[in-house]
Amino acid sequence: MVIVLLAVGGTAGVWAEHTRDQLASLHQQRALAIAQSVAALPQVREAFERSDPETVLQPLAMSVQQETGADYVVIANTDQKRYAHPNASLIGRQLSTDGSTVLRTGRSWVGKETGTIGTTVRGKTPIRDEYGEIIGLVSVGVLETTVISEVVDALPPLVWTALAVLMAGLALAALITARVRRQTFGLEPREIAALLEQREGVLHGVKEGVLALDLDGRVTLINDAARELLGDVGADLTEMPVSERMRDVLGGADPGEDRVVLHGERVLVLNRTPVSVRGQHRGWVVTLRDRTELVHLARELDDASSATEALRAQAHEFANRMHTVVGLLELGEFGAAIGFITRTTGGAYAADLRERVQDPTLAALLLAKSAAAAERGATLVLSDDSSVPAGLLGDPQDAVLVVGNLVTNAIDALDGAQGTIEVSVQADHAGLRVRVGDSGPGIAPDLVEEVFREGFTTKAARSGPRGLGLALTRQACLRRGGWVRVGNAGGAVFTALLPAAERARAGS
Repeated sequence: MVIVLLAVGGTAGVWAEHTRDQLASLHQQRALAIAQSVAALPQVREAFERSDPETVLQPLAMSVQQETGADYVVIANTDQKRYAHPNASLIGRQLSTDGSTVLRTGRSWVGKETGTIGTTVRGKTPIRDEYGEIIGLVSVGVLETTVISEVVDALPPLVWTALAVLMAGLALAALITARVRRQTFGLEPREIAALLEQREGVLHGVKEGVLALDLDGRVTLINDAARELLGDVGADLTEMPVSERMRDVLGGADPGEDRVVLHGERVLVLNRTPVSVRGQHRGWVVTLRDRTELVHLARELDDASSATEALRAQAHEFANRMHTVVGLLELGEFGAAIGFITRTTGGAYAADLRERVQDPTLAALLLAKSAAAAERGATLVLSDDSSVPAGLLGDPQDAVLVVGNLVTNAIDALDGAQGTIEVSVQADHAGLRVRVGDSGPGIAPDLVEEVFREGFTTKAARSGPRGLGLALTRQACLRRGGWVRVGNAGGAVFTALLPAAERARAGS
């Protein structure tokens, strides 16, 4: 509203000043035209030849002044001595303003000067005789107060126009203000600034990643946590350096809650929520939670649980065998007791496994998985071609991850039914080759690639993220430059190549 007031007031002031200048220029040209008309009169030239020119020129000047409405008509000779003036007492005296320029150059002049009757806008022109010689000058003027009064007379239309424009501007300003207030929920600029500061503080203070996308898939907002998890995300969804799985979840092609996605070395859980403003859908907000440490802990807990289950199964089986031995001894069947002990000792399998798999960590894993398989009614068999010399695996973490996940997947594939799981592990300086086959139903041809996608599972839902085992296995192999594949040969057969860490570094 203040801007409207200043604009209308400034425009009115400029218009008034422009009108005054135009009226002043108009009166100057009118005064000059009167002066030129008087200077061209024959009786004026003839009067200059008389000894008393004022007797002719004074009545003539007063008549012209009265007829034209000029405020004064002054006639003077080349000495600037007055022959005609509105104030008769000033006749015969020198002009109050200098007319030498007109007399010297012979050119007319217009402008504003202050004389005996006040400040006037005037025009001056020379008087010439019949030979063209300058014999005097005529000065005609209009008081500046007359010009101002005409400007004042022209003000009412301007005032009414300015008021109309002002009222229209104020009404429009009020409408704009109301619209802006609706769009800003009635908040003042300082309140909006405070909310923005609070939003920025909260957004960048939370530890969960927050990513906002508009309807066209452009990134409109990303906080520090999301940038740390995803890196440089680019301007829109198509430019993000992420996997197709991640892009499907972000774009809504894979809807649902708590979608598990692998991104580099991280395990992320994503939730995609639509955003509506005043009932209109405006985009989506995606939250990202880092569950890498949780998955690692869950895997360690699962390994510990498997070992515990294996120990429990062995303890249960050992107790049954001890009861049998005690019964045979009480019956005096000493030979039968000795034979039973010899046949049922479990040391043969453990010794054979330890001889073939000399890495203690991998051997312990296979022994625990063998007991877990037996607990669920399956039999784990180590193939004759298995060979893992001591010291070749180095850090066995990736090897344990690959073998453990493949064996666990095979046990789950049997789903408690009796069957066989055959494991082959071969290690040399090039790396570790793993083959795990089961006697289960196998893998459907259209799911050969899908089984390695994070989040994919055929198991019943349980607590915690599912569908990560095979995805992590492939990630570990690809990170070292290897591979993992699946086929069917009486059941699912998974093969994997995990190059040695030194070769992987050399390849990179």
